[in-house]
Amino acid sequence: MATFLYKLGRLSFRRRRYVALLWVLLLGGIGYASSAAPAPPADSFSMPGTDSQKAFDLLDERFPAASAEGATARVVIRAPEGEKITDPAAKAEVDQLVAALGKGAQVAGVADPYKANAVSKDGSTAYASVTYKVISTELTDKTRDALTDATDKTRAEGFTVETGGDAVQAEQEMGGSAELIGIAVSAVVLVITFGSLIAAGLPLLTAIIGVGIGVSGIAALGSVLNLSGTTSTLAMMIGLAVGIDYALFIVSRYRAEIAEGREPEEAAGRATGTAGSAVVFAGLTVIVALAGLSVVNIPMLTKMGLAAAATVAIAVLIALTMIPALLGFAGKRALRRKDRKNLKSRADSKDSKGKGLTKSGAAHSTTDAEKTRPNLGTRWARLVLRRPVTVLLIGVLGLGAVAVPATSLELGLPDEGTSAPDTTQRKAYDLLSESFGAGFNGPLMVTVDTGGTKDAAAAAKTVGTSLAKVDGVAAVTPASVNPAGDTAIITVVPTTGPSDHKTEELVKTIRSKASGLEADTKSDVLVTGQTAMTIDFSQTLDDALLPYLGLVVGLAFLLLMLVFRSVLVPLKAALGFLLSVAAALGAVVAVFQWGWLADIVGVDQPGPIMSMMPIFMIGVVFGLAMDYEVFLVTRMREAYVHGARPAEAVVTGFKHGGRVVGAAAVIMISVFSGFIMENDDMIKMMGFGLAIAVFFDAFVVRMAIVPAVLALLGKSAWWLPRWLDKLLPNMDVEGEKLHKSLTPSSSPAAEDELEDRDNDEDRELEPVRG
Repeated sequence: MATFLYKLGRLSFRRRRYVALLWVLLLGGIGYASSAAPAPPADSFSMPGTDSQKAFDLLDERFPAASAEGATARVVIRAPEGEKITDPAAKAEVDQLVAALGKGAQVAGVADPYKANAVSKDGSTAYASVTYKVISTELTDKTRDALTDATDKTRAEGFTVETGGDAVQAEQEMGGSAELIGIAVSAVVLVITFGSLIAAGLPLLTAIIGVGIGVSGIAALGSVLNLSGTTSTLAMMIGLAVGIDYALFIVSRYRAEIAEGREPEEAAGRATGTAGSAVVFAGLTVIVALAGLSVVNIPMLTKMGLAAAATVAIAVLIALTMIPALLGFAGKRALRRKDRKNLKSRADSKDSKGKGLTKSGAAHSTTDAEKTRPNLGTRWARLVLRRPVTVLLIGVLGLGAVAVPATSLELGLPDEGTSAPDTTQRKAYDLLSESFGAGFNGPLMVTVDTGGTKDAAAAAKTVGTSLAKVDGVAAVTPASVNPAGDTAIITVVPTTGPSDHKTEELVKTIRSKASGLEADTKSDVLVTGQTAMTIDFSQTLDDALLPYLGLVVGLAFLLLMLVFRSVLVPLKAALGFLLSVAAALGAVVAVFQWGWLADIVGVDQPGPIMSMMPIFMIGVVFGLAMDYEVFLVTRMREAYVHGARPAEAVVTGFKHGGRVVGAAAVIMISVFSGFIMENDDMIKMMGFGLAIAVFFDAFVVRMAIVPAVLALLGKSAWWLPRWLDKLLPNMDVEGEKLHKSLTPSSSPAAEDELEDRDNDEDRELEPVRG
């Protein structure tokens, strides 16, 4: 692979104008297609195969006018102090409100509280249910304004009026601030890392082009593939982070090759052949992790994962082709001004002597300078090698302590009970709980389908009578039968709230009784509603967690064996990932569930962690964690294959890759942290979880635990059974074949310099090895 990528890098360098033009034209073409494409569809949520989804599909077919998946609003009205909502004057005011709520082209119907038995026992409060013909994201501003105007008018008469339901939830769109913050911080980190505006600008430029192509492609294909607007959120988040990182590693390797005296075209080829190989396998691990979300069998997650995976693939292709092309334009200007001067002085010295560098003079002075001033990565690696057990214990115990809150993890989906206390949704939720009971905020819908016969009313009555006797049921409303008479809906009100564990048990109890009821009534009995959908969603994710984890870790393990030609290194990588993701989940629980630092992060109301968060973090963080494993350990493997001792290889990996990996991690953290500022709770939690996970994995696991484990394992770290070594194809990720093929063309002076530098490094490492 390294040889192929070496040739690809040189070709892109020589044909830089065509390569750059091709990517720019592709961006323009896809951008135009996205602008001309129909608007993307609204978000839709479905879970094929679950009872709740089957019931929703049945209601759409048998009750088309009811708009089972349409938006809803619950308008809660409380009479002024000392009055009752049943008083004639109050009733007249409520009647006017109901009439006003029923106006509008998108309104499917309004339930009169006095006819629907929606008045509290103390007579102080009533609520009207409004249903719409379309889902919440398709409601027009005129419809939303009509709802607000009607409630404001009644509120002005002295009544307490609060509104809940998805019809009143404002659409939360990405404001663009997250991307801008991430790019700004990334630019600062790149300038500090490279010391050159040109070198810093290359990763930013290519990442923006890659994300632009990915997001525009999602928009262009949105109506065809049913990709909603929020599908691009994950693609943008991941694509921007990995796009910068992949380009960063290739540019960094290019600068190192230039510093060793190679011509720009040769340096670009070698950088693409070596660092590019790591980029390919790092990208593959991310793609596998994201595409693996398909096994969960939730269309929304599948689309988000595949869209993000496609964007990562684009980032890899751009890094392998456009970066070498842009380096062709930059040439040696990708180096710092100081480095260019040093390079020129060495070239002048070479010309004045009439021959290459010798073991004295320039080569020795450079090595002496490096020896007296080892970089931070070298010093850190030596420290870890001297105290590997101590570093390992501190790292493992520290992350273990952070992971402790994860043992209290409570999963669920956000509801109005977790909204900020000052919102109208939360106030409506509290009013309903106080006046009617907590279960009124999460009623269950039970469908009774007689399979074509017209005796649904009698069957529903039998089912309702039976369910009213179940513990945990507060009320059962009379059945609503469709015009054909073959399907009925019963509303079951629990005694507990929608997020209460007892409500989940009630759903399970009703479903367990359904088989007996179906036999008695010769009908199908299904439980649905928002609360049941949430329960089924959590259960679906729980069932898919272990298969997904096995698939992703298993495939990535095989990829890493191909990269490192080792069994223990991939195993160590997987175990380190599990430790970092557990610590990240612990931090998420502490902030979003327990409320620690909630004001700083912007959490309005602590509550259960979103059900999709664990499986989502496992997928995304695993791919990103393997990025750093591949980039850092590949350099160690490269040194080991070329003859370095195990301890030397660890130091070499940190000497050349530690600073770059650290910068890449800071960039990725900054990109993810920017999304914490978004209003969407899901995006906020995702941004925080990914940022803290990258921090733990990059700076604790990869920078501390990995070198400590490698120091303890020694040569055993690179052990691979002979039979497996013969079975696995040699992908030459470390560039051994490439190095051998290029060595004959290398100048004797360059070989002398390389040998002299290695001898100096051997002398430096004698205390470490001893």
